Amino acid sequence: MSVMALKAAEYRPRYRRYTSPAQLRRFEMLDGVLCMIPVPDTRHQAVALRMASALLERVEAGNLGLVLQAPYSVMLSGNTVVQPDILYVRKERRGMVGRMNLHGSPDLVIEVISEGTRLRDLTLKRKIYARFEIPEYWIVDPEAENVEVLIWSEWGYATAGVLGKSGRLSSPMLPLGIPLSGIFKTG
Repeated sequence: MSVMALKAAEYRPRYRRYTSPAQLRRFEMLDGVLCMIPVPDTRHQAVALRMASALLERVEAGNLGLVLQAPYSVMLSGNTVVQPDILYVRKERRGMVGRMNLHGSPDLVIEVISEGTRLRDLTLKRKIYARFEIPEYWIVDPEAENVEVLIWSEWGYATAGVLGKSGRLSSPMLPLGIPLSGIFKTG
C-alpha cells in the first residue's frame, strides 16, 4: 500500500466523524432548553454573507455602530442565549459588547431562515425577541427571496414591510436602501 493510500484511508474516518450530525451543530439556549442549530447550507451562507456585508458597509460608512454575525452568542438572560445570523448594535450601546458575547438585547437581529430553522425562527425566536424588546427583527427568506421587516411595540412585532428581490431594504432605525437583488443573486 502506498503512503498516499494509507494517508487517505486514515483521513476518511476522521472526516466522517467531523461531518457527523453531532459535529455540524451550533447551540442556543431558548428559555432554558438547549437547542441544536443545523449548520447552514450554501445558499443560506451566501445570502447571510451578502446581507452582513451590505449592512456592514453602510453602518461603517455612517459610523452607526457594530455589525456581527454567527456564531456569536447574545446573552438575553441566564437561560436564554441566542445566535442570530446577523446582529446590529448602535454605537451608543457598544458597552454591552463583550469579547466573546453580547450582554443584552441588540438593536437589530436578522435571521436567514432555512429548512432546519424556519419554524423556530418564525415562532419561538420571534416570541423571545419580542419578549426582550429587540427593536427590529428582519426575517430573510432565501427561497421566497424576500425580507420581512418587523418592528417591536408593546403589543409585540408588527410588520413594517415585506420586500422582494427588486426592493430596497430600509427600516425606521436604519434607512439604508440596501438593494435586495444583490443579496439574493445566485452564483
